[in-house]
Order: sequence, then structure tokens, then C-alpha cells
Amino acid sequence: MAQFRVYVSSNEVPKEAIDILKTVADVKVNPEDGPPSRNTLLEEVSEVDGLFCLLTERVDTELMNTAKKLKIVANMAVGYDNIDVPEATRRGIMVTNTPGILTETTADETMALLLAISRRIVEADKYVRAGKWIIPWSPMMMVGNDVYGKTLGIYGLGRIGQAVAKRAGGFDMRLIYYDSYRNLDMEKELNLQYMSLDDVLRQCDYLVIHVPLTSETRHSINSEKLSLM
Repeated sequence: MAQFRVYVSSNEVPKEAIDILKTVADVKVNPEDGPPSRNTLLEEVSEVDGLFCLLTERVDTELMNTAKKLKIVANMAVGYDNIDVPEATRRGIMVTNTPGILTETTADETMALLLAISRRIVEADKYVRAGKWIIPWSPMMMVGNDVYGKTLGIYGLGRIGQAVAKRAGGFDMRLIYYDSYRNLDMEKELNLQYMSLDDVLRQCDYLVIHVPLTSETRHSINSEKLSLM
């Protein structure tokens, strides 16, 4: 029986994962830094059974027509916007992704950005590096704004929105949110208050957005909505 053949589109996939894959398949890894060109990708998948790819690779009808033996597409990403899932399903090609692996990381980054903006950290860093720090010190220099005790508006209470709410609770922030689905359990657990998107925008001091890009969420916060803030 011929061995299962897999093409891995990135040489930045952790070696541990490649080693595991090699125990069950004949694996070829893209040797170049960065994503393969479209022509290279189509050439490499022409005889493989499996494709291990990133969001940079477009897996569409053209690719599936080329990869006639393809049985699975393993996407190393939380999302799968780069894959025509209905077409893969029609052809009996399994599609997998890696949901949840960046939830806590993204929540950490959200709080880091919130603090950096409110406390003017990036601006102050540039100011000092440019040699503009002066003596005597001024009490209002780079004073910024407090995060502690302020109102945080959360648009989208999925895994990441919930993780941000947990962190914001440590800053004693008032937590308000809007989502297309109300989550009563999380409201009780995290002391969240549900309200309309317009009311979230009117009442929040800070706003974080954690919704997937869909036809419903695209441009859902526009200049008219922002005028409410």
C-alpha cells in the first residue's frame, strides 16, 4: 500500500508537529521562507493525500481540481476563510482547523494595547528615546488616563471576549457587552451587563471588538455609530 503523502506549506510549523506527522505519512515541507507561490502550491498538491497549510494558502476549486487525491486539509489557524469548505465537503475532503489556541494570547494582547493606549506608553517610549525627557519633571507630562474603574464595552462575547472580561475584572472595570446571543451564565459569572450596541457605544470609556468578520458584522460600527461615543 502506498504511503499517505502530505505537503506542509510552511517550514515554520514546529518541528515536534512535523516529527509526529512523519510517523504516519510521507511528508514534504516547503523549504522556502514564507508561503509558497500559487504555482508552486498547485504543483506540490497534485499528488498528495493531505495538505497542512496556513491562512496564506487559498484552498479553492482550482486547487481541489489539481489535487485529485486530496483527502484532508489541515489548516493551522483558528479560522478557515481561506478554504472553500462547502466545495471540500461536496468532494468528501475533510477540513480541520485549530480553534481556541490563541484565545488567552489574544486577550493578553488586548489588555496590553488597552493599557498602552490609555497610559501613552508607546508615545512616552518614543519621547524618552528621542532625548526629550527634561528636568524638572512636570506632573502632567504623559499623564494619560486611568483604566482602573472605567467602563469597558465588549462587542462580541465569544471565547476571547470572555477572556478579556476576566482580565478587565482585575482592574475593577464596569463590564458591558453586546452580542447577537445573550449569555446569562457569563453575565452572572463575570458581572457583565447586556445592552444594545448603541448603548454600549454611548456608555463605554473603552471598546474592544471580538466578533468574526461576517456579512452581519462588516461595517456594523461605522461613522454614525462612532458618533455615539
